[in-house]
Amino acid sequence: MASHIVGYPRMGPKRELKFALESFWDKKSSAEDLKKVAADLRSSIWKQMSGAGIKYIPSNTFSYYDQVLDTTSMLGAVPPRYNWTGGEIGYDTYFSMARGNASVPAMEMTKWFDTNYHFIVPELGPDVKFCYASHKAVDEFKEAKALGVDTVPVLIGPVSYLLLSKPAKGVEKTFSLLSLLPKIISIYKEVISELKAAGASWIQFDEPTLVLDLDSQQLQAFTAAYADLESNLSGLNVLIETYFADLTPEAYKTLIGLKGVTAYGLDLVRGTQTTDLVKKDFPKGKYLFAGVVDGRNIWANDLASSLSTLQALEAVVGKDKLVVSTSCSLLHTAVDLVNETKLDDEIKSWLAFAAQKVVEVNALAKALAGQKDEAFFSSNAAAEASRKSSPRVTNAAVQKAADALKGSDHRRTTNVSARLDAQQKKLNLPILPTTTIGSFPQTVELRRVRREFKANKISEDDYVKAIKEEIKKVVNLQEELDIDVLVHGEPERNDMVEYFGEQLSGFAFTVNGWVQSYGSRCVKPPIIYGDVSRPKAMTVFWSSTAQSMTKRPMKGMLTGPVTILNWSFVRNDQPRFETCYQIALAIKDEVEDLEKAGINVIQIDEAALREGLPLRKSEHAFYLKWAVHSFRITNCGVKDTTQIHTHMCYSNFNDIIHSIIDMDTDVITIENSRSDEKLLSVFREGVKYGAGIGPGVYDIHSPRIPSTEEIADRINKMLAVLETNILWVNPDCGLKTRKYEEVKPALNNMVAAAKQLRTKLASAK
Repeated sequence: MASHIVGYPRMGPKRELKFALESFWDKKSSAEDLKKVAADLRSSIWKQMSGAGIKYIPSNTFSYYDQVLDTTSMLGAVPPRYNWTGGEIGYDTYFSMARGNASVPAMEMTKWFDTNYHFIVPELGPDVKFCYASHKAVDEFKEAKALGVDTVPVLIGPVSYLLLSKPAKGVEKTFSLLSLLPKIISIYKEVISELKAAGASWIQFDEPTLVLDLDSQQLQAFTAAYADLESNLSGLNVLIETYFADLTPEAYKTLIGLKGVTAYGLDLVRGTQTTDLVKKDFPKGKYLFAGVVDGRNIWANDLASSLSTLQALEAVVGKDKLVVSTSCSLLHTAVDLVNETKLDDEIKSWLAFAAQKVVEVNALAKALAGQKDEAFFSSNAAAEASRKSSPRVTNAAVQKAADALKGSDHRRTTNVSARLDAQQKKLNLPILPTTTIGSFPQTVELRRVRREFKANKISEDDYVKAIKEEIKKVVNLQEELDIDVLVHGEPERNDMVEYFGEQLSGFAFTVNGWVQSYGSRCVKPPIIYGDVSRPKAMTVFWSSTAQSMTKRPMKGMLTGPVTILNWSFVRNDQPRFETCYQIALAIKDEVEDLEKAGINVIQIDEAALREGLPLRKSEHAFYLKWAVHSFRITNCGVKDTTQIHTHMCYSNFNDIIHSIIDMDTDVITIENSRSDEKLLSVFREGVKYGAGIGPGVYDIHSPRIPSTEEIADRINKMLAVLETNILWVNPDCGLKTRKYEEVKPALNNMVAAAKQLRTKLASAK
């Protein structure tokens, strides 16, 4: 019985690629140094999977930024502003598209389906001259082959690539991106020919958009694409991989009808209904790559249950046509549990990171083939039983408090217009008030202080003194820049979710459980293993300390319950909304303590609320109901004069704007500039927003410094669709990934633009 891995984490067990990329971007190392780190990581991954007995090992899933940008490079679809003149796309052009450069902004970045991973959105139109401009897929296949590892090269499928794209600036929004299919298919044919010539026997096309709600024209595009590729694919085994949700019956019918296709990869973890479709109708002689090992969470597989599922499928598709697989790429999970030396043994026994999931896949394949490792299965069953019965998982008081939430919608008693009037009397802010989103640059020295405190190398007194000094520096800088509502810069936090999880019960933490979010940015998601509560105040000391340093309003900075949920590895033994309500109650306690401590502006970030939206429209209403309710729970008890902010970023918000309004927040700051001001279109179309709103005026994920004129132009576009008295001026997101030499001039220009427009508006009265 064969085994397969959809994809594997790229950063390395200790973020080796992250550090190599940042060193290269900072011009501290060469392109050759970067290439060597990447080659060593790829070699290690391939050899690990080969050594574990995996038959179908992926190649071309490694990326310096993301796989969609790699496909844009392969197709030569470089926007004209990057002045690419042809030939093989190099690092300068590639990273300019991803990060921008001194003269031009980056391409839009958005979430990869409903994950916290991001991709660079292709910008396409009728005039794009596609050409084969990156041979990465072929080069990596040859590289693996030279190491003695036969791999399955992976490409983003042509239809999914187009469906994930957007019309370029200046192209009509009604332009049919699928009309470009014949043009890009010609490039795919070149790639396929080279892979065949290099000796590939299998090829994997990732077509994850098949799990979305697609119309008949979109489904027909899949049929047309693979019919066009059929003759070129002759002699190859072709796997179409889908993941993240169920297929609709129409999409499943389209999938199994594709020409030239040998195998179908299905997510049987999140796609719980797909198994029924397979049992009803599976084409004879085709392979099923059954994704029974979860690629998006860190819980050990229930091997007995998975084996039972596989045995039922084996009876349908045939013993020699069933391949055990992961549900999706393991990119979304941590790398290796072996590196976790501080997790206690009980919790560790419940977990499986990417390296352990590879072992699970192979163990299931062997068991199906009659070579069951009884000791391994027994150990797994014992761990499953331990988790179900452990007293540390349940807290009766927490469950009772969460149950008591039913029957109320937890709205503030006064409407937002009246609250804003009360808040303005207290805060006395100018029109177009300026603020930032929360974090300030995380310097090498600051990281050293936190690291040494965690390692007990410096005392708590020395740590507190150092953090206070950093807060004072950030406060002074904001006052010098004349920012209206200040933040303390979050110097005590490495990560916005990890920081809160460390102080809440029911959470566990890793040392090296890093997961890539985008580019070199990695996060270390907490593990929610049990019921959640707040033993003591988490941020009150730091927020009060910062407020004591200034007469200007200081924001208390919290992460919202939905974002904590969506950016954690969440327990899978109860519905997600139940866990979210528990987190909401913990944050509610913190909000009320901040208010008592004299903090008049409290920001509760919900950066990931849109990210968690289910992929199927039929499931949207239920998710949005409990997600928005969870947010309202956190602040339903504060005074009218306490201003509640929230922040959202890097997703498409237009389709949930009414749910955002229903959150009933006083002010929302929201990413806008990198997505080419897409957010503003919803207001042009007549949606009325009565609360305060700050669409971001510049992209913080690029080192580029915007001019005062550029920012003023953005604000003017906002003023065309939003009332002057509700508009705030702020960056797209937090500033932790930037350097002070970038942050100071950018914020200076932002404040100058706001003042310039205040003067203009005052003179127009």
